[in-house]
Amino acid sequence: MSGAVTEPTRVSTVGTAPGIFPFVSHAIALFRRPLDFLNSLPAQGDLVELRLGPQRAWMICDPQLVHLMLMDPHTFDKGGTQYDRLGALMGNGIVTCPQSEHRRQRTLLQPGFHPSRIPAYTELMAEEAEALCREWRAGEKVDVTRAMMALTTRVTSRVLFSGSLDAERAAVVRECLAAVVRGLFARTVVPVDAVFRIPTPANRRYQEALRRLHALIDTIIAERREAPPREDLLGTLLAAHDGGGAGNGAGNGDETGVGVRDGDAAAEGPRRVSDREIHDQLITLLLTGVETTAMCLASAFSLLAVNPEAERALHREVDAVLRDGQAPGQEELARLEYTRCVVTETLRVCPPGWLFTRITTRETELGGHRLPRGAMILYSPYLLHHDPASFPEPERFLPERWLPERETAVRKGAMLPFAAGNRKCIGDRFAMAEAMVGVATVAAHWRLRPVSGHDGQPRPAVTLGPRALVMLCEPRQHSRHYRMAGDNGVDDV
Repeated sequence: MSGAVTEPTRVSTVGTAPGIFPFVSHAIALFRRPLDFLNSLPAQGDLVELRLGPQRAWMICDPQLVHLMLMDPHTFDKGGTQYDRLGALMGNGIVTCPQSEHRRQRTLLQPGFHPSRIPAYTELMAEEAEALCREWRAGEKVDVTRAMMALTTRVTSRVLFSGSLDAERAAVVRECLAAVVRGLFARTVVPVDAVFRIPTPANRRYQEALRRLHALIDTIIAERREAPPREDLLGTLLAAHDGGGAGNGAGNGDETGVGVRDGDAAAEGPRRVSDREIHDQLITLLLTGVETTAMCLASAFSLLAVNPEAERALHREVDAVLRDGQAPGQEELARLEYTRCVVTETLRVCPPGWLFTRITTRETELGGHRLPRGAMILYSPYLLHHDPASFPEPERFLPERWLPERETAVRKGAMLPFAAGNRKCIGDRFAMAEAMVGVATVAAHWRLRPVSGHDGQPRPAVTLGPRALVMLCEPRQHSRHYRMAGDNGVDDV
């Protein structure tokens, strides 16, 4: 976060992860109780060695070391078991590509995520959020996780390919992403390919989901080639394919102020975008754009429901800023300060991207400890965000932490919902706007209450969040959008 406190360099400690059979594997503990396992590691040191199957790996528990690692993406490149598995799904897109390819790919995609595009995106986000609110009824039990997945699927599809996902295709995307997300986590922490070649029902579901998802993207691309050009991200990619080059050069992806070395691929000049790259970029942005923001929104409503003071503060703000429940635009977003705090605190308590891997490209040193070339490094935003040295009472949901007068006290590297350095998430502004629009629009019309027997606790997979959050819809008094079940269809105003 901007304004973070810089701490003096100190000598780092090194340890080994606890476990009965630490030299066999810690993968079982990481798979069965991942959050508890992560929370046990800081007591062992700033840099903790563990085993994932036969492979040695190191978890970074200190925010300063994580920051140093992320600011040197040439030494600590994308790689490790996580990106090996993601590569099978996303191909060589912007999330999984090596550092040597990153700048060219980011330059290609950057125009679609330029800050000047956010106001238009905010308008379509508000349209979809309003449409979602109109679907609910007073007293209805809603699967909030599923509803947020539907919302982010519609928003993402409109940005990527102008709404080429009809209701049937959107349902396919949600179903396939659910199967993929479950399967990817297991494949990350158990790096033994033979296990996943066994034709178990779970493995068959995962492979079939991959096949259907890739086939759908290919179909959309083929349809668009036969249609008139459109001003969306797929249109930008198709234009780069047909005309050569890597976009219009608006922005170089270096929005964090981190320089990119001259040897990166973009310095070689523009080149034609291949069919495979178009496919890989779309599948990458679809997966990351849908799942992560949906998990953030579901987590926000789960946390607000059990923190009534924060919920009341949110309602006071949206009632004051969004008169008569109007949809938020860019101007309103700038005034929704507490809403921003709610989203930021949700990202702290329950970051959708909760565990990542990197790989060393050369022998190097981190925190005074020598690491060999090819070493797998892990870091966890969840672990960093729950460090009491950085965030007092880390388990409490306190949006006030992020009020302007307080957030400057955050330790450098302690808050990393979108990573840092020149591999920082290209869609961070987009994701924050989408989450704020979703939270504010729903809060303006509905109060969501927990339902007995349904657990809103976050469940780790490749992303973190509540997987089947069912809540009860209670209309806000001024809402224009609710109808009682079985009524005559006339809005209660």
